[in-house]
Amino acid sequence: MKMFVVAAALCATIGCAQADVRILASPGGQVGPFIELFDKVRESGERVVIDGPCLSACTLVLSMVPGDRICVTRRAVLGFHAARSIDRRGRTYAEPEASEAVLEAYPAPVRGWIVRRGGLTSRLLLLRGRELAAIYPRCS
Repeated sequence: MKMFVVAAALCATIGCAQADVRILASPGGQVGPFIELFDKVRESGERVVIDGPCLSACTLVLSMVPGDRICVTRRAVLGFHAARSIDRRGRTYAEPEASEAVLEAYPAPVRGWIVRRGGLTSRLLLLRGRELAAIYPRCS
C-alpha cells in the first residue's frame, strides 16, 4: 500500500501529464491519507485504473474522483465494510454515523449494491466481476 500511496501522491503533487493512477493492491487503512490522496487525484484530472483489490478506505476513491475518470480491469475488487475506530488498547468500536456518511457519499449504483446486500456491517462485501463492470467501465 505504501508504494501505491507514495507513487500516486507524488504524481498527483507534481501533476503528471496524462498519467493514470493505478491501484494494484490496497488493503485500506487510515481514512485521512486516502482523503488527501484522492483529493489531489481529483484536482489533477488523472484517470484512476482499479487493477486489483481496493478495500476499505481505498474505496473512498469512488466518492472523491468523478466516475467518468474511474475504470476497472478484470482483476479489480472493491471491498466495503462499516466504519470503525480502534482505541489505544486495540479495541475496535463501530462508528455508525461515519458508516452512514460514507454510504451516502458513494455513487448511487454502488450505494444501491451495498444496500441490497444488507448495508455496511463488519462483514466485508466484495464487488467484482460482472457486477463491478456493470457500474464502472473496463479500462481500455
